[in-house]
This record gives sequence, structure tokens and C-alpha cells, in this order.
Amino acid sequence: MGTRLHTELHRLYGPGASASPTAGLDGLIDEDGQVRAMALSLGRPADWEAISGVWQAVQSDLSLPAPGIAVSGMDSYQLWFSLDEAVPAAQAQAFVEALRVRYLSAMAPSRVTLLPGRAPEATRVLPPASEWEWPAGALPPQQIGTDQWSAFVAPDLAPIFADTPWLDIPPSLDGQAELLSRLRSIKPGAWQSARALLTPAPAEAPASPTAEPSGSPGPHQDPWRFLLQVMNDATVPMASRIEAAKALLPYTKRSEGPASGS
Repeated sequence: MGTRLHTELHRLYGPGASASPTAGLDGLIDEDGQVRAMALSLGRPADWEAISGVWQAVQSDLSLPAPGIAVSGMDSYQLWFSLDEAVPAAQAQAFVEALRVRYLSAMAPSRVTLLPGRAPEATRVLPPASEWEWPAGALPPQQIGTDQWSAFVAPDLAPIFADTPWLDIPPSLDGQAELLSRLRSIKPGAWQSARALLTPAPAEAPASPTAEPSGSPGPHQDPWRFLLQVMNDATVPMASRIEAAKALLPYTKRSEGPASGS
């Protein structure tokens, strides 16, 4: 792999800023289980209209830099996201899952692949990195099959790969490096803002039942005493107090409530 291309791949997707630029990029997960790369693939069949909608939305809705666009070499379009600072793989996976739910919920889950992904339990050896995995050769460019290569592609050329999401000749390493040089990583502040925008707002707690005014009749209060309490209760709305006063008006000259049978 060309030196310039490897440098660009490491700049964007290498698992740790402290790692050597010449280190391998197969794993993309550091020994602490953290990543700087995330990928979302849509395939079986490849659907440029849908994946381009996500590509545009993360820029317009979430104010993130444009992710890299790639063809998988088999059956999918891919979006590759780069983080300026590594985050736990679980956090990265939750982010691309939130993108799927927000923008690709109409697609069958079997058509969408999210990376990093959970490793099968049988292959887990040492936590925390072993809980997550990247398939070997996931990061383009790679030869996937006979005359089929995965590769990063320019946005204006991506639609032509809808029926055949691969290159049938090896991609130019300098061309791949040039495409990657235009991409930018997601800064920590933008990352946190985007995560907040994708997190559903907590449901509002139901309003507490309105407390009855202190003048509400008790089990042994008669109507006259109830109206008197309402009229004198400062916590009761003024309109209700006025109505209570009107009801009591015929009895204002009495020292007691109306006598029964009068």
C-alpha cells in the first residue's frame, strides 16, 4: 500500500493518535476497546439514493463533516466516519445504530451493516477490545474477489456503481489518498452535539393531578360552609371566589347558614 495512502488512512481511521502511522490497520480497535472509525453499509442491493440521503443528512442535520463514501467490492455502499479522538467501541456502535434508526428505518435490518460490530462470544478472549470486532479487510481499498475491489469513491461518481458496487480494476493508490485527504475527522464538540441530537428526548412526566382547593368540602361540610371556605380561600381562582360570594349573598345578614325548611 502506498505510503501516502497509508498515512491518510491512519490519519482518519487509525485506532489511536499515539499509534505509529506505519502500524497495521486491520483491527481498527485499540487495546482499550476504543475506535476512531465507524462505518455504515447499505446493500443487498446497493441503494445510492438511500445512502446518499444519510450522507447529506449527517452534514445538514447533525453539522458533521462529510463521511467517506466507498463501494464494498461486493454488494454495498458504505459511509466511513472518522473521529478526531477515540471513543469506546460501544459508543461508536450506538451512534451508527442511531443513524440507522433515524435515516434507514424503512430498510430491512439485514440490509444494513454497522461497524464496529459485536464479536461472537466464542471468539472473545480478553476484554474489552475482544467484545468488538472489525471484519478482516473491511477498510478500503481491498481486493474482495476476482476483478472486484472495494474503494473510496467521489460523491459525484458514486451513483454509477449502483448496479456493480465495486471497481473491476485495482484503484489508484494516489487517487485513493487524494480522496481521503479531503475528509476531516469529527471534533469532540461536534461529536457530543451530534450524539445529543440523535438521542430521543426523555418523555415528559405526566402532569401531577391538580390539587383540590383547601376549600373543598370534607365529608361532613354542608354547602353553606363549603361556599364560605371557597370565598375566603386565597388559593382559589378569583372567579370561583366571586361565584361563591354571589351564592352566599342572600345569607350575608344571617349569622348562620340557612335554616333547613326555610
